[in-house]
Amino acid sequence: MSFKTLLERGYALYDRSVHEAKGVTFALVRGGDRKQLFLSEGLSEFSGEVLPEGGFLCPLTVENALALQGIFPWLSPRRLLEREASFGFGDRLGLATPGHIRALSGAAVFPILVQQSVRENARTGRTFEEVLAEGVFGAFQEGYETGFGADADHLKQIEDALYAADLGYTFFTCDPGDHVVAVEDLSSQEVKDRFTYLPESGTFRQEYLGPSFNIDGLGTLRFSEEELARAAVKYGGAVAFATRMYHALAEHLPDGFDYEVSVDETETPTTPLEHLFVAHELLRRGVDFVSLAPRFVGAMEKGVDWRGDLEVFRRELKAHAAIARAVGSYRLSLHSGSDKFTLYPFLAKETRGLWHVKTAGTSYLVALEVAAHRAPVLFREIAQFSMEQFAKDRASYHISADPSQISPLETLSDDELPEIIEEHNGRQVLHVAFGSVLQNPLGDELRLVLDEWEEEHYERLARHLGRHLDGLGVRNGE
Repeated sequence: MSFKTLLERGYALYDRSVHEAKGVTFALVRGGDRKQLFLSEGLSEFSGEVLPEGGFLCPLTVENALALQGIFPWLSPRRLLEREASFGFGDRLGLATPGHIRALSGAAVFPILVQQSVRENARTGRTFEEVLAEGVFGAFQEGYETGFGADADHLKQIEDALYAADLGYTFFTCDPGDHVVAVEDLSSQEVKDRFTYLPESGTFRQEYLGPSFNIDGLGTLRFSEEELARAAVKYGGAVAFATRMYHALAEHLPDGFDYEVSVDETETPTTPLEHLFVAHELLRRGVDFVSLAPRFVGAMEKGVDWRGDLEVFRRELKAHAAIARAVGSYRLSLHSGSDKFTLYPFLAKETRGLWHVKTAGTSYLVALEVAAHRAPVLFREIAQFSMEQFAKDRASYHISADPSQISPLETLSDDELPEIIEEHNGRQVLHVAFGSVLQNPLGDELRLVLDEWEEEHYERLARHLGRHLDGLGVRNGE
């Protein structure tokens, strides 16, 4: 079947997806609200429907994504290069990848186009397989051959990491937050006693109490006994868990992988000395990590800009970046990185361009922007439902939203609805309810709206995520 015949039958063709291989023409097409993979001839690797006029239409399944990767190697995730900055585009709907790719136009940054955590998958009802397949089809739709990574994010269980490894994920973010001890809640004597009983307390004393650490830009750093005890008690268990996960992955993936350690989801900031302890311990234990996400100072909340003393942040960031360069030349990773426009120039400068930023919720909010402009009745229902779910859904997030400060929906005209997404309280309430919405019939209605206004959705994503990349200075002035 020719594309002309497909078009005559009412299908729309995604022009950038047209590719030739093995004497077969491949392309993504849309019929109604359904995308499918078109093959001019059938291949045994693909499952689908044989068309009477010739050709083959395949559903966008995990199995067909794997088959497509076998034909076009550029659709398989790859690892980071040594000195490149990287940016994570989380996609909670599975529809945003084409918009993310368009945001990358002219950008000197490596994209993680597939990024989702076990927690996010549980909330959206998706799987690691589906997230990867949706990223693959999104890259194919845009004809994106430059390469991308796949991040199994915020991993708390080793078995989840190994499962993602078997699927072809290349980037693994270990979240050992459950093993971090809140030493701030302990007395000095309690910290001292706990340190004494650590199995490696003797090794820690030998490694950190005698030697000094020369950090360019910071001078000489030394641990006092109290500082060492606090760092070891706070992060010792986290380091041990991250080490176990790394070595399990290393045995599973002998050809290598990218590994990030994240200690950002804690109540208190990571001090420079604590950072030094964590990084030095990981390297001492043979953990080859590409990035580390400390808990930075200030309010690093979901979906909104950072709040706090900017000079304190800059000073702390400068210290963290200097330690990263001195200890292991790894990236500093900024989690909850969505919409932190105030911080991006500082991150780019102080890390000398060696950074990783993670976003996710902001792309969901862009989807809601489309609904607010194009389907105001649906948006009102989503906003009301999100407010009703807020007390439950906020539980695992560090946020400060107050739903009572959101303007009553009945007082807002349709033209005023987008203001809810732009305002701090509304933005966070909508953000944290994504799982409740997407596993509700409202989520299906939202997807239909995004299908209808597909190009507008991509344009808004490209514009908004492009602002992030502009702030980080990687889009060559675009």
